[in-house]
Amino acid sequence: MKKKNKRRSFARRLTRWIAITQFIVMALASYFIYSFSKGFVTVEEASLYMSSLSTANANVERVLTEVSVGTLNHIGEIEENIGNPDKMASIMEKIVAKNSYIRSCGISFIADYYPQKGHWFCPYAVRDENEKIEKRIIGDANNNYLQAEWFTEALKTDSSYWSKPFFERNDTTTPLVSFMTPIRDKQKKTVAVLGADLSLDWIGEITSKGLFLDEDSVNIRLSDNIDMDFDSGFGYTSFINLDWRSITKKFIIDNDGTFIAHSNKDYIIHKNYFDLAKETPDTIDDQVGKNMVAGKTGAYYKKNGLVVKPLKFFDSDFWSVYIFYEPIENTNWSMATVVPRYMIDMFGIFIGVVMLILIGIAMLVTRIAGRYIIKRATKPLKQLAVSANEVAKGNFDASLPIIKHNDEIHLLRDSFEGMQHSLSAYIEELKLTTASKAAIENELKVAHDIQMSMLPKKFPPYPERHDIDIYGMLTPAKDVGGDLFDFYIHNEKLFFCIGDVSGKGVPASLLMAVTRSLFRNISAHIEEPDKIVSALNNAIVEGNDTNMFVTLFMGVLDLTNGQLNYCNAGHNAPMLIDQGISLMPCNPNLPLGIMQDWEYTLQKVELKSPTTLFLYTDGLNEAENIHHDQFGTERVIQLAEEMFAKGTPHPIAIVEQMAETVHSFVGNAEQSDDLTMLAINYIKANGK
Repeated sequence: MKKKNKRRSFARRLTRWIAITQFIVMALASYFIYSFSKGFVTVEEASLYMSSLSTANANVERVLTEVSVGTLNHIGEIEENIGNPDKMASIMEKIVAKNSYIRSCGISFIADYYPQKGHWFCPYAVRDENEKIEKRIIGDANNNYLQAEWFTEALKTDSSYWSKPFFERNDTTTPLVSFMTPIRDKQKKTVAVLGADLSLDWIGEITSKGLFLDEDSVNIRLSDNIDMDFDSGFGYTSFINLDWRSITKKFIIDNDGTFIAHSNKDYIIHKNYFDLAKETPDTIDDQVGKNMVAGKTGAYYKKNGLVVKPLKFFDSDFWSVYIFYEPIENTNWSMATVVPRYMIDMFGIFIGVVMLILIGIAMLVTRIAGRYIIKRATKPLKQLAVSANEVAKGNFDASLPIIKHNDEIHLLRDSFEGMQHSLSAYIEELKLTTASKAAIENELKVAHDIQMSMLPKKFPPYPERHDIDIYGMLTPAKDVGGDLFDFYIHNEKLFFCIGDVSGKGVPASLLMAVTRSLFRNISAHIEEPDKIVSALNNAIVEGNDTNMFVTLFMGVLDLTNGQLNYCNAGHNAPMLIDQGISLMPCNPNLPLGIMQDWEYTLQKVELKSPTTLFLYTDGLNEAENIHHDQFGTERVIQLAEEMFAKGTPHPIAIVEQMAETVHSFVGNAEQSDDLTMLAINYIKANGK
């Protein structure tokens, strides 16, 4: 038993569509509000975070400047006392004492500069954990600074610079960096290197005081590139004051990517930014690193004096971040801040959630109120549906409901009433039309049978003869067609023809019948093909008010000697299959029915034994598939060659193979023209 489909209320569907439309409109409005809010918040946050970054950067620069200037201020004193080696340790102590950021300071002289002091001489002052300054003289075979890379490089340098970060030989927990400057004697020869050591621990304290956010950020994955510790936080300034935003982090790298400052102390000196960046599938973080070591700032568009540029975000998960960077002046360092992306998106998400709640409430109210109103308004439609169901069952006199309101439903009721009357009249007219169509189809079937009966239908037609074998086929495009073929033997001569009437259907079939009858009557008295064709032409031209014409190929084959006389009236050249495949030469004569008294030419050829003639109408070579590609004469010849290669084919094999191939080529395309084929196989009686 077929399951009955559950009916769905029109009021419910209309209410649903109204609610959906309302949801789409409000969702679009919410999206634009969210997008605007997000952009506004991003720019404002960028301003605040960039300002904070600049503050942190300035703090680092201030300390570095104090260290470098404080160190350089003592160069004059050192060079004035270059001849007094015992005073050098006191000067080192003075440098450390005057600058609380300097952990230690030492001056390393070249080998044997003071012979009385030995091969190595390096006065050194260091601040201990109790803030006391201790003076030392270092340098010996175990601590050969003369061979150290930093010393040899410093001697070659004419200017001051900050060294790469390092650990002391006896302390692997405190990372240091030194301000290196060359010391010259009175002959301006570099004789020593002055180095003020700065602990990198203070940078973590300074960088924790300044944060920034910028949509010129590069979206990278925390888990892949920077090992962020979210357990501890930093202070920051923002017009959206939320404690969870304190998870922002900063780091500093030098010009080769080595971490100088990082929230994870294990990264300092031991890790390189570019090594971590290689572990990620994207290349944006690599470019950020290149920009940082090149001394660039991560911004390209000016907004109210602040350089910001929003970049397209990557599709990333919750832990995607923004990373911003700025170089530290007078060094080859660059500072960066990392901010989780959701911190910027949170305000826009909040607005979006509120809008979604409002949309949900509005949709609920619309659905309840709208359904009640629409259901009340469409009640007459249900009554009209009951009447329509009665009409569908054939009760065209079923009563229709009375509609009080003069609205569209009332108009529908009046239209339905008019349809009742129209259906009654249409059914009566349809009965008459169906009967008339059935009569026409029956007459066409009779006409088709008559037409087919006029053509040869017995194959083989001459089973008692061994010198001739014939097979023909005609497939009309409609019930009746305009193609024809015919043949008969008279006085040991085979008279045959194949033709194609212009057009299709009943008119073409009538002219086809006339042409076939004329061929039989005229050829019974005349044997010359050109004269037969000329007589056919004059007979068809006379009274041809419809200007129809017939292409015709007609031949007379002498079965005793193989002499073939033929005349072609605008028809396709037949195919000659003997020792090979070729088209018979045909003179360009006009089709029948075009011009009175046209002189048709006679052509002759002697057929060898065995020889097969293959005649066809343009329904074969001009057959089209659904792409309007034609079968073509080339395919006809190619198929004949394939059959010939397997041996001389019989007429029935040629015709049926051609028909099968063309039908396969045409496929589902409608047959556009009548298809007629005739194959004649001739073998001389003596076999020669």
